[in-house]
Amino acid sequence: MKTRFVLLYLCGIMVMSCGEDTNTTQVLETTDNTEQSAKITAKTIESIGYKDYALSSESESAVVTWERYHELATQISYLKKADFSFFNGDIELLKKFTEEFKTQMPDQFKVNPILSRNAIVETDLLKLNENLTLDNIKRSEKLLSIKALFVSFSNLNYQINEKLESDFYDKIQPE
Repeated sequence: MKTRFVLLYLCGIMVMSCGEDTNTTQVLETTDNTEQSAKITAKTIESIGYKDYALSSESESAVVTWERYHELATQISYLKKADFSFFNGDIELLKKFTEEFKTQMPDQFKVNPILSRNAIVETDLLKLNENLTLDNIKRSEKLLSIKALFVSFSNLNYQINEKLESDFYDKIQPE
């Protein structure tokens, strides 16, 4: 009778200890859900709010020879779809790209407002690369870097439009 009691007691302890494994599984599932929510998706990027300036038709014809500008515009459109391949690549390639971006700039755009916007775009490109390649950067920081690049590229477009508009009005002679 005593052995049955001891055996029943041991079985009860074993059953109770098995219940702890389910709690551990739940903790692991919660951790997986948190990591999945940390991923940046196209929907997340789409929800970023900023003023997006597009080039006017005159500006588009003026930048037609600026190959690196078109490449950057294409890569930014990919970034809006959560394709980070260009922005989290090798830093040396990105630095080479930014150097070519500056040197290929048409002469009519080599004025201080556009050059300063160009410098800001370069800075935001490098900062985004750093934030995407480092593992210890928070998701919110990465999103802020993405937004900063969108804003700086949009401001570059705005300055290009303004430059060509002011050139147009400067050509008009009063009667």
